[in-house]
Amino acid sequence: MNDSPQKKAVSFKTIAEHHAGQRIDNFLMRELKNVPRSHVYRIIRKGEVRVNKKRVKPANKLAFGDVVRIPPIHIALIDPAIASKLLLKQLEQVVVLEDEHLLVINKPTGLAVHAGSNIPIGLIEAMRQLRPELPYLELAHRLDRSTSGLVLLAKTRQALQDLHTLFKTCGIDKRYLTLVAGQWQGGVKHIKNELLREQSRRKKIQVKAGGKIAESIFTPRKYYSDSTLLEVKLLTGRMHQIRTQLAHLGQPVIGDDQYGDFSLNRQYKKSHGIKRLFLHAYHVKCRLPTLGQAYNIEIPLANDLQKALNSELF
Repeated sequence: MNDSPQKKAVSFKTIAEHHAGQRIDNFLMRELKNVPRSHVYRIIRKGEVRVNKKRVKPANKLAFGDVVRIPPIHIALIDPAIASKLLLKQLEQVVVLEDEHLLVINKPTGLAVHAGSNIPIGLIEAMRQLRPELPYLELAHRLDRSTSGLVLLAKTRQALQDLHTLFKTCGIDKRYLTLVAGQWQGGVKHIKNELLREQSRRKKIQVKAGGKIAESIFTPRKYYSDSTLLEVKLLTGRMHQIRTQLAHLGQPVIGDDQYGDFSLNRQYKKSHGIKRLFLHAYHVKCRLPTLGQAYNIEIPLANDLQKALNSELF
């Protein structure tokens, strides 16, 4: 590692056609690979980044031919994190589907989708190392670090734009399996409420008026003596949506160490071997509107979670 402070000269980048439509913050994070996300947002906020000589906001989208001014960067140069051979081998084994548009991964629990504070490498960085021949590879959506299951990576700019359109218009059928505390009452439930970040704890969400609308459909799949296996269909994709809504209903996800019942989590860990959040993204169905390609992808419950359900105690 070279941790001596360095100054990079100002640079200008002309946006190519395959980058058109991309958010400026995402473009910068790809261009400035070793620069912390917080620093990228800081230089945007301070007006040091300009597009066609004008100030921009993080969500502003780039157009073909735009000229982006990237200011001198004063940071310590840190060697890029290298994915371990073990991680790369594991990810090679969990590729569910790959074609000219998408790369679909069955993400293992415990792996963040991207690098961040105290997380040197995530799924997207590791997959770029695993597929160095791909000129373009981007996350189409996020999945909590503790959640396992399907993650879609776009191999082209158009595929990414199509997926973003689908997510914004509820045009993608995305479903999860989760185990919740207690007997689910009332059959299928369509839950719609507002979710807001807690001011004191920015990474925790609460059901509260004034937040963003969150909609989910909960369907009981199997009843156990003191818990219920649910299928959850997301109609929106808010941070911690499933976990927050279920906790608000008084039936938190088993193994949830943030919104759940801690004593119950300890009980299930001891008696059933459930050592993590029981939440798995198992189904995605969609048709890319511009490209026309249709997908209907379904994977089984993660091995550790299925093993827990198969135990004699259930």
